[in-house]
Amino acid sequence: MLDFNKILLDGGVLSALLMLIFLGIGLTSPRLFLSKKNVPADILAAVPPRTEEEKRKAIWVGLPLLALMLILPGWSAYTFAQQSGAAFGAVFAHTYLVLFVPFLADLLILDWLILNTITPKWVVYPGTEGFAGYKDYRFHLRAHVRGLFVLLFLAALIAGAVVWVS
Repeated sequence: MLDFNKILLDGGVLSALLMLIFLGIGLTSPRLFLSKKNVPADILAAVPPRTEEEKRKAIWVGLPLLALMLILPGWSAYTFAQQSGAAFGAVFAHTYLVLFVPFLADLLILDWLILNTITPKWVVYPGTEGFAGYKDYRFHLRAHVRGLFVLLFLAALIAGAVVWVS
């Protein structure tokens, strides 16, 4: 049986950490987000592409984020499996839902609320003020739908590892 309190608590902690990191990157190095996965086409076309240094920095920033996306849900899945004695299916569902919480928070809070609805000055790339892409809710929804498959992979990887070591 899934423990929804644990899912919401662990997913909430992961959400808070990721949102703080994403907001920090957005405030200090917003060009790290410049890619066709993260920025609508009209804005991307008007902004100079990332430099080689920015691409390297994005990788170095991305690696700890990936580690966070593996370690915290992995710990949550491990403790869930230990407490419940659950098999792969339940551990997979638990892990997927823990990962889904920050996924949904990113879409609703960071993308739709902050980027699309409020659109503070610090999220607008110079020279792109007033571009339609800043109000393109569907762009972020499509990007997140594609991301659901990444969550499936991560959840399967984590659940498999947890069941293997348990």
